[in-house]
Amino acid sequence: MASAQQIDGGPSDVGIDIADDELYEVLANQRRRFAVHLLKREEQRMEIGEMAEQIAAWENDVEPVEITGNERKRVYTALQQSHLPKMDRAGVVEFNKDRGVVEPTVALENIDLYMDVVEGKEIPWSLYYVGLSGVALALVGAVWMEAWPFLLLPDLAWTLAVVIAFAFSSIAHLYYTREMKVGELEKPPELQ
Repeated sequence: MASAQQIDGGPSDVGIDIADDELYEVLANQRRRFAVHLLKREEQRMEIGEMAEQIAAWENDVEPVEITGNERKRVYTALQQSHLPKMDRAGVVEFNKDRGVVEPTVALENIDLYMDVVEGKEIPWSLYYVGLSGVALALVGAVWMEAWPFLLLPDLAWTLAVVIAFAFSSIAHLYYTREMKVGELEKPPELQ
């Protein structure tokens, strides 16, 4: 992922020329992330009212038919006056305020590469793999130095143990990231 290696806030890798800092600023707000999820899920233009209704339902943890007029209006006003214009300036969406419609852009296709949803006491996968690599390196070192009890099993068994640990980890990672992909499920990843 290009953005993790860029320190100068240069262009991101989402398909068009958006500065990483600008993209992260767009994704920093939950309501904007909900809008991104909804647009990726629908893959077509939406009316602000329809978007506001669904986002208000997610924010209040109710079905869209259960939201109040005030809840919907609060979200609608914030989307129209603040969030959607910011997303439009960043190039993430095309927002036509006069017509009240929002359309996804090319930049929206790869935006989930920038969203690493970590809930509660979970650790990011990148940190997990660093730890797993450290454990594997320590194991290889102990086997190489023929430290007891590591000399009780052949080297091939320890190699197989490391390979299996990485294989199971990568399968779990694949399953987890599919579940957390923006726009794939009914609700945004942070509400799952």
